[in-house]
Amino acid sequence: MKRRLATLAAVTLLPVGILGAVAPPAAAAPDPGTPGAAPATADAASPEMLAAMQRDLGLTAAQARARISRDEKASLADAGLRKSLGRAYAGGWISQADGKLTVAVTDRSQAARVTAAGAEAKLVSRSAAQLDGVKSGLDRAAAKAPARSVPGWYVDVATNSVVVLANGGTAAASTFVTASGVDAAAVRIVATTEAPQLYYDVRGGDAYYMGGRCSVGFSVTGGFVTAGHCGRSGTATQGYNQVAQGTFRGSSFPGNDYAWVQTNSNWTPQPWVNNYAGGNVTVAGSTESAVGAAICRSGSTTGWRCGTVQAKNQTVNYAEGSVSGLTRTNACAEPGDSGGSWLSGQQAQGVTSGGSGNCSSGGTTYFQPVNEILSVYGLTLRTGSGGGDPEPPPPGGACSGYASTFTGSLSSGAVQYQPNGSYYQTTRSGTHRGCLDGPSGVDFDLYLQRWSGSSWVTVAQGTSPGPDETVSYNGSAGYYRYAVHAYSGSGSYSLGASAP
Repeated sequence: MKRRLATLAAVTLLPVGILGAVAPPAAAAPDPGTPGAAPATADAASPEMLAAMQRDLGLTAAQARARISRDEKASLADAGLRKSLGRAYAGGWISQADGKLTVAVTDRSQAARVTAAGAEAKLVSRSAAQLDGVKSGLDRAAAKAPARSVPGWYVDVATNSVVVLANGGTAAASTFVTASGVDAAAVRIVATTEAPQLYYDVRGGDAYYMGGRCSVGFSVTGGFVTAGHCGRSGTATQGYNQVAQGTFRGSSFPGNDYAWVQTNSNWTPQPWVNNYAGGNVTVAGSTESAVGAAICRSGSTTGWRCGTVQAKNQTVNYAEGSVSGLTRTNACAEPGDSGGSWLSGQQAQGVTSGGSGNCSSGGTTYFQPVNEILSVYGLTLRTGSGGGDPEPPPPGGACSGYASTFTGSLSSGAVQYQPNGSYYQTTRSGTHRGCLDGPSGVDFDLYLQRWSGSSWVTVAQGTSPGPDETVSYNGSAGYYRYAVHAYSGSGSYSLGASAP
């Protein structure tokens, strides 16, 4: 049953100062996009995920919790610097040796901005945009890459190059690079034994059937997302109990590896991932983790397996066709794990596409990022304890279906706080959802912040390069506010908001 508040103010809209000792600072609030506002992720992971991190990453339970918190803080810092550095940004990564975030820049004068944000700066010759351009050139020539001898290519931000993988010698990879016409000086050919294959007979969460068997990735309003190679638009599905379940409403493979299934009224999408120990992991949001962050996946063949994010935007050259935009990890997987859920803490990351190797000798596994799937199909991730999910804003349209609406006007670089320059209180746990509708031609960002007792903490953010954003966060009772930031451009906006 869906429930909405009559107004956001009904959950106790408080005037500034009513919190007494824990009132917001009277001075100008810090830029909500800076990494100083660290995410609150203590105890975010399930016992099963913590156990898998201990086994696969050699950590104690306390170290695993600290790793989750550290990685999310660094990932938020990387996202903020990516925007503020602009064309000088050349990629960020978390060191496996000491956990520090390094951000590469092409302009020496921007190094101070990186260090001020708490990261280490590295001067390089190629920007992230240039590296992505080289990789795009390889993508356009993907048909010239034999799948067996050239299993994939990706941007390696730590070496400021594009890696082309070569299985069984480098000749085919060299020929492919030459034929693509890209700058060969920006490419490194790396020998590998990888032989990626799609994991068809799998379930990451619960199994579903469509002539074969795949797995539910993450629940969304009205259905779930999964791997595109599992079915085409119009394909009917049956659930784990063989009861009629739904229909593929969108699917893309090869090129991409994502799809979504609309379920019928017999099925209720829940914000959970099967933990394969008789319980569930609750999904709180979908904040993207940085390169080097710890990550875990759930699959019916091998259960919980963990590793680190090694690279983003990899093209994998499957025998069935190449797929771009995948995230590369060193977590293992086996047939039967395809379509499964990837999480960092409680943050959804993606759905299993395929991989190479196994969980006895180790391997490489790739996932399709979940935020791209949500964006392409206009879907809302199910999070928290199951309250009603407002629909995402239509492209270029106003946010609708939210409990309250607030408006404002911003000049470039300015920040406003909502509701009405103040904050609100919730007395119960649940899902907070915000939807920003900005004017065309600008880049406005949206941040949800929670009062920690001493400072405002950013717990969810929407920072895409455009005027419209949505955020969703499953949180405990407390004080919250929205920060609307005009990253570039000026104009009026409206903000739709719902709270537990």
